[in-house]
Amino acid sequence: MKKVIFLILFFLGSTCVYGEGYKIEEIEFVSHTERLSGSIVFPKSDEIHSAVVFIHGSGKQERNMHWAQRFASEGIAALVYDKRGVGRSGGNYEGNQNVSGKNISLLADDSIAALNVLREHPKTKTLPIGLTGISQAGWIVPLAAERRKVVDFMVLWSGPVCKVSEEDIFSKYTSDLDGKRIPSYEEALKSRKVKYIWPGFLGKDTDPSESLAKLKIPGIWVFGGNDGSVPVDLSIRRLRKLIDDGHEYEYVLFSNLGHNNMTETFSTVADWIKRFAKVK
Repeated sequence: MKKVIFLILFFLGSTCVYGEGYKIEEIEFVSHTERLSGSIVFPKSDEIHSAVVFIHGSGKQERNMHWAQRFASEGIAALVYDKRGVGRSGGNYEGNQNVSGKNISLLADDSIAALNVLREHPKTKTLPIGLTGISQAGWIVPLAAERRKVVDFMVLWSGPVCKVSEEDIFSKYTSDLDGKRIPSYEEALKSRKVKYIWPGFLGKDTDPSESLAKLKIPGIWVFGGNDGSVPVDLSIRRLRKLIDDGHEYEYVLFSNLGHNNMTETFSTVADWIKRFAKVK
């Protein structure tokens, strides 16, 4: 029944010319009985080599048309959407417990529902399709890719490759502030006066490594060496272990950048996706 609803909503979308000539299709899709609202931004020409769903970081975020247009300018169709309970999307925005296992799982299902739109769309259904995002998306994307086996690749900016609890220990120590002198995760852990206990009411302490160990798709992570929100040293160690185990994962570390580094590193990611699309 849900699939029927999804298809009806999908074909209600309308294409129009927007801004600098990008083709925009407004869409709606259903996830856990709620209608979520978004846009697909297509390149100005019909030369599309791949497509992505862009997933939010934490916070009350609407669809990011700026990044969708940046993707489109590189020949990548991009679906962006309002987080549930935000903008034109239905449902309730979870602010107090946004890193709970339940909420991360729900947001992963929302991204899968968005991915299904691209998998059904006549312009993108035969293309390589990936999940991309920043920050909190580092917990959401691997889980979604594990659940929906048709994800072709992953791209994550400042995505933690560690448990939610480990990121919490680190970001509390740094006060979530970028800086030129970023402590190691071990320093943050040893600084604690009392043992960290994961709150039981938050449910599962999400660990993306569990999903990443099961996936057989390529992915790239972009990190900033001045990132005070995510323990980059710990995340890179976890990635290296996965790479040594045979996974097609890569990472790039920009030593002089912080957590929000998409502007400076976007071309690196776009080139990576282009190379993957050629091979695919």
